[in-house]
Amino acid sequence: MNGFVSFVSAGPGDPELLTLKAVARLAAADVVLYDDLVSAEILQHAGADARLVSVGKRAARPSAKQEHVSRLLTGYASSGAQVVRLKSGDAGIFGRLEEEILAVVAAGIGFEIIPGVTSGFAAAAAAGIPLSRRLTSRRVQLITCADISGSLPADLNWQALADPKATTLVYMGKRTFPELAERLLAAGLPADTPALLAESVGHPGQRLVRTTVERLAAQLRLETSTATATIIYGPLAAPS
Repeated sequence: MNGFVSFVSAGPGDPELLTLKAVARLAAADVVLYDDLVSAEILQHAGADARLVSVGKRAARPSAKQEHVSRLLTGYASSGAQVVRLKSGDAGIFGRLEEEILAVVAAGIGFEIIPGVTSGFAAAAAAGIPLSRRLTSRRVQLITCADISGSLPADLNWQALADPKATTLVYMGKRTFPELAERLLAAGLPADTPALLAESVGHPGQRLVRTTVERLAAQLRLETSTATATIIYGPLAAPS
């Protein structure tokens, strides 16, 4: 008696950025497995009888192991439950979605993916900037600056990341951005390339800092804030 799994994108935190389909799946769910960054306002869309299970993962904090999350998914669905796996941002962007899909498929359970607003797109919207522009920013690239150990990945394409005509969205990179900036400048990116630090996008504590790549690197060497952040750099992240 198999149930069904809906991988639902919760967006960056603002419940008004949920899709209608996401709201409908939450209302119909028997079980909701949710990330640590999902806001309480979003969880209020779950039905009164739904079981809410936190399976959040945060850097440098005690977190649910991926294998445990996959076991919960398949266990609840195999009992016939309608399961929502609620992932912050867009489920398909740096959210380990593939591992959970593989576990569900191996268990013979049906699933769907409901896309949503990724934090990088929400950050650009909050700052009032586009991510592309004819002639001067024709490419948008999304990267993560934390490997499985939390360090800056060694195999990034530095030539592409130092392209001054690309808009780059950096996820999970606040701690490693100073090192990333050094590599970017060495690869030819101008030090005065505009940069945007967007913390807690979609939450009450949202903070936007418009600066340059060089200055942001210096700032983040000194800051100890644990707020989640997305960084955007490129020709469109210009200081106001």
